[in-house]
Amino acid sequence: MAVLSPTQPTPGLSGPSPRTPRRVGFSQHLSRWDVKVSPYLYISPFFILFAITGLFPLVYTAVVSVYDWNLLGGQGDFVGLQNYTDVLAQPTFWKSLRNTFSIFVLSSVPQVIAAIAIAALLDQNLRAATFWRMGVLLPYVVAPVAVSMIFGRLFADQYGLINELLGLVGIEPIRWHADALASHVAIASMVNFRWTGYNALIFLAAMQAVPRELYEAAIIDGAGRVRQFFSVTVPQIRATIIFVVITSTIGGLQIFDEPRMYDAQGLGGADRQWMTTVLYLYDVAWGNQKNFGRAAAVAWLLFLLILVIGMINFLATRRIATSSARPRPPRSVRRQSEARKRRRAEDALSAQRSAAGTEASVPTAASPTDRRKR
Repeated sequence: MAVLSPTQPTPGLSGPSPRTPRRVGFSQHLSRWDVKVSPYLYISPFFILFAITGLFPLVYTAVVSVYDWNLLGGQGDFVGLQNYTDVLAQPTFWKSLRNTFSIFVLSSVPQVIAAIAIAALLDQNLRAATFWRMGVLLPYVVAPVAVSMIFGRLFADQYGLINELLGLVGIEPIRWHADALASHVAIASMVNFRWTGYNALIFLAAMQAVPRELYEAAIIDGAGRVRQFFSVTVPQIRATIIFVVITSTIGGLQIFDEPRMYDAQGLGGADRQWMTTVLYLYDVAWGNQKNFGRAAAVAWLLFLLILVIGMINFLATRRIATSSARPRPPRSVRRQSEARKRRRAEDALSAQRSAAGTEASVPTAASPTDRRKR
C-alpha cells in the first residue's frame, strides 16, 4: 500500500505554519475592474458630451473675455478685466438689461400661471383628451422665426390686426414698435404662445402622478375643485413648479429669437427699446464693434447674472414650497387618526384595569397586626 507524503510540512509545537497565499489570476483582476469601472463607463458619454459642448465653450469664453480679441484681427494683447469695465460703462448694456428683465417678468409669470391652469383642465375627464393634450404642444413645434414674423405683423403699428380689433371697441391704436412697454408686451406674448403648452404638459405629467386617494378624501370632506387644486394638487407638484420656474428664468434671460425678428432691422428698435442682453451681445460681436472680447465679457456677465437669479429663485420657491409641503390632512383622515388614537387609549386603559383586577384577586398573607385584630 503506497503512502502519500504530505504537501505541507508537519506542524511543530508552535502551531501550523502559515499557508502560502494563492495567486490571483488575471481574469479575477479583470472581473474586479469590471465591477468597479463599468458603471463609470456607462455614464461617461453624458459627461464627455457636457465637457465638449458645455464646459469647454464656457472656459474658452472666459479666456477670450480677458483678451483684446477682434473679429478681423483675431487675438490681441492681454487686457485683463478691461473688457468688463468697458461693457459696464456702456449705457446700451444697462438698457438691454432692463429690457431683458421687463420681458422676462411679462412672459415667465403669466406663462407659469397659465400653464398650471391649462394642465389642471387637461387633468379632468375630457373627451378626446389626447387630442387636446397634443393640441397645446403645437405652438412649440412652430419655428420661432415664423412665430416672430407672424406676431410682428399682428402687432404692426399700421394695419395690424391687434390695432384693428382695438379700434372696433374705440381704443386708439397702440404703437407696438415705438413704445417700450408695448413692444415688451408684444414680445412676451410671442414667448408665452410658444412655451405655455410645453410647460403645461410638464405640469400635467406631475398632476397625473398625484395619488387619487387624496382627491377622494378631499371629496368626502366636501372640498370643491378649487379647494382640491390649492390644497392637494399644488403642494404635491411643488418640485415640478420649482423646476419650471428655474428653467423659465434661464430661458427668459436668454431670449434672442423673438426680439431679433420683431422688425426688419433686428437691432432692438430705433432707440433700442426692446434690445435684450443676448441681442446686445450679438451686436457687439458681429455689429459695428466686432469685438469678441467685449462680447465674451457680456456673455460671462449674463452667465453670472443668471446663476445668481437662479439661486435666488430656487431658494425662494423652495421656501414657499416647504411652507406648503405639509398641508393639513383632510377631515376624514383626521377623523380616522383620532379614532385610532381613542381605540389605543381604550385598549391601554382596559389592559390596566384587567391587570389591577388580577392583582386584587390574588390572596395575600395576613400581617401580624391583622392576626391580633382577628
